[in-house]
Amino acid sequence: MNNLLPNFSDRLADAIRAKRTPLVVGLDPRWDFLPAIVQGRRSPHDPSDVAEAFGEFCRAVIDVVAPMVPTVKPQWAFFEQLGAFGLAALENVIAHAREKGLLVIADAKRGDIGSTAEAYAEAFFRLARKAPYCDALTVNPYMGVDSWQPFVNLAKERGSGVFLLAKTSNPGSGDIQDLTTGHARIYEIVADQIERAAAQTKGSCGYGIVGAVVGATYPNQLSELRARMPSAWILVPGFGAQGGTAHDVAGAFDQRGLGAIVNSSRAVLFAHRDPKFAVAGNNWQASVEAACHDAIEQLRSQTNASKLG
Repeated sequence: MNNLLPNFSDRLADAIRAKRTPLVVGLDPRWDFLPAIVQGRRSPHDPSDVAEAFGEFCRAVIDVVAPMVPTVKPQWAFFEQLGAFGLAALENVIAHAREKGLLVIADAKRGDIGSTAEAYAEAFFRLARKAPYCDALTVNPYMGVDSWQPFVNLAKERGSGVFLLAKTSNPGSGDIQDLTTGHARIYEIVADQIERAAAQTKGSCGYGIVGAVVGATYPNQLSELRARMPSAWILVPGFGAQGGTAHDVAGAFDQRGLGAIVNSSRAVLFAHRDPKFAVAGNNWQASVEAACHDAIEQLRSQTNASKLG
């Protein structure tokens, strides 16, 4: 099979090494948190106005962080709630991220069976200028292997990646994921499935195109799952505003500083609301830059990300 692009895992590793950080900036725009200058005269009750503001805001964030991080992770729901206006804005945000040389991870948590799963996969990995629309996608695997295999199949063909939810960062994740069946917890069984798929799709960097989502809010499980999934990238949400610290995510990395990417959304996006990073006047982008730099330095000082150079 001739892939359109090199192995996603190797592309991710190269991007991390180039920027010398595993930080991912999540694009989760919220009207109430936007800088007043971005809200402007737009109405929060008009979906087209909100979508326009979200697009403007996210593109401006990308302008700031593109030289600093390897990838951004747009959260689909914040755009999708605005209907066609939001999706059009998202298209522009993704295009802008690509123009700036960033990898794009779609945080949409899709998952279904059969032809429906195939259609979802095509939606996210469809060709756009001879490259996939998104470089990777988060997928919910809790309907079983047949619900996520179509995503992996197309990802192989299109040079993309898939991050399957394993142990998520929310407080209620244990309601199902921590239940024991036989001699393992459910999230451990899912992790074993992820490892098998990752091992079959390894790039030269030693990791496969199938990765796992494991929350920073569960540091013990994060370290355990790193050992359980030696071939899988781990996407780590929950760092920053959700309470996860750089120390908490340290167990996700290998000795080279690879193997994990760590997401920060609110703490970077809305840094203008934090007295630590607030800047006088309307220069909210300076706050974003300062918060992004701070997150990078935290990871560099407390994890093996320091070995990236």
